[in-house]
Amino acid sequence: MICPVRSNSSNLPTKNYVWQREMKRKWPLILVALFVLILLSCDRKDKDKSFSPQIAGDTPAYGDMIIEGSLGDTKRLIPMLASDSASGRISGLIFNGLVKYDKDINIIGDLAKRWDISEDGLTITFHLRKGVRWHDGVEFTAEDVLFTYQKLIDEKVATPYSGDFLLVEKAELLDKYTFRVIYKESFAPALISWGMGIIPKHLLEYEDLNTTSFNRAPVGTGPYTFEEWNPGERIVLRAFKDYFEGCPYIERLIYRIIPDEATMFLSLKAGDIDFMGLSPIQYSLQTETPYFKNNFQRYRYPSFAFTYLGFNLLDDRFKDKRIREAFAYAIDKENIIKGILLGLGEVATGPYPPTSWAYNPEVKRYSYNPDKAKKLLKICGWYDSNGDGYLDKNGQVFKFTLITNQGNIQRKKCAEMIQHDLSKIGIKVEIRILEWQTFLHEFVDKKRFEALILGWSLSRDPDLYDIFHSSKIREGEFNFVSYKNPEVDRLLIRGRRTFDQEERQKIYQSIHLKISEDLPYLFLYVPDSLPIIHRRFRGIKAAPLGIGYNFTKWYVPEKEQKYKIEIVP
Repeated sequence: MICPVRSNSSNLPTKNYVWQREMKRKWPLILVALFVLILLSCDRKDKDKSFSPQIAGDTPAYGDMIIEGSLGDTKRLIPMLASDSASGRISGLIFNGLVKYDKDINIIGDLAKRWDISEDGLTITFHLRKGVRWHDGVEFTAEDVLFTYQKLIDEKVATPYSGDFLLVEKAELLDKYTFRVIYKESFAPALISWGMGIIPKHLLEYEDLNTTSFNRAPVGTGPYTFEEWNPGERIVLRAFKDYFEGCPYIERLIYRIIPDEATMFLSLKAGDIDFMGLSPIQYSLQTETPYFKNNFQRYRYPSFAFTYLGFNLLDDRFKDKRIREAFAYAIDKENIIKGILLGLGEVATGPYPPTSWAYNPEVKRYSYNPDKAKKLLKICGWYDSNGDGYLDKNGQVFKFTLITNQGNIQRKKCAEMIQHDLSKIGIKVEIRILEWQTFLHEFVDKKRFEALILGWSLSRDPDLYDIFHSSKIREGEFNFVSYKNPEVDRLLIRGRRTFDQEERQKIYQSIHLKISEDLPYLFLYVPDSLPIIHRRFRGIKAAPLGIGYNFTKWYVPEKEQKYKIEIVP
């Protein structure tokens, strides 16, 4: 699947089959040169050369398994319903879209071997691969693509991704292996939107996608088949020997749910897991030992993501932009980066990280200024009327609950630093830590929060329609803070309809500016990705997309395989 996601951890690498949205490279919309800034080696800002990212001279071999640690469990594995990082990670290995990214963030075929685009950009004709099989042996055809589209636009299906497909005027089958889609109007991210995972018509035609047991035992066309799910414990996937791009070398993937970073790190050290995202402390201090240097490969590169403090804009206090601006002055973001990230990240100024071509370098940066914050709050009627040190208004103290997800130490510490900073200007903050799926689906989706700390893993295309357009505020959709700005709505739609690269960049830089001025979020930081992987795994090559784009080509030399699992490709 290709989409923005709510991330429970900013450190796990992003796969090329998940979490992105992009447009066709033949359209003048991608500045490949800019992506060189993202990552061409694993040592940007990293002076540690002792962790060699590659070991050459070994022959690829089938077998072994990889055990990956995750803070959160998955929720639903149908791609159009997978709205969090854990669900997207697993569904991305089980399902394929029509297109995907290569390592340099160019769009290439996946289930589609090629496509034709009309001169006006309104019609795309996909020519599908022949002989592709679902995991149950049934042949994949254009019927499955049409069925997936029909479910994406079905109002009864609780998908946050429908916005990309509502501009389709007509979708039709030309034959068993040819699918054509015609748009009502220009839509710049049209091609890459078809990176959405395709689902099987023969298994789901008469099912309610929201409640079907298929969400817990999916059947796809992807490189791995579903084998087992013990909720809260682990998910097991097995290599699909008939995968159309070739059987993956690693025979089995176990996705272990360990909802605490410290416990997960102990599991890594004990050899119980092979792969996780490190915290800054773990990266900077705890892996500086001969054991880790001899047994693991460690990487560092800027994530295409950001962490933020989000406000419920239905709350009367946070409706006032001046209150949100006061928070921006009251919270010391530089101190958060130094104290929590240990410098392994940078300040976020808005919804685009510095490596995005939509980033606006002229956006205002709110320097730490608690006195200015107090003045703004006093203008809004909040001041210490009785000398007790807390701001009040009409007899009510300014206090609220800040929620975030369990297991993410950085977010917990960030909440504590925000609590400390706001206490210095007279605001009481209570912190509540919630289990990941409960946090998302019982509090965030239902808007049962005052403020929260969360993160977005972003698409490489700057289209933020699903996150910030005022139409996307229903339960389960991504504009859960209820942000509404008619000008931003207009620009978001205009950005989707514009193909000229320079013009499109101006549009999204304006969006960056306006959203940063409105502050529906207080944008905190862009963290570095810090994955660590056991050294026995080979074939890992850092690229602009990260390290996970070629996961099916990772392997363990036969002599080093830890788990002796036979596989016949």
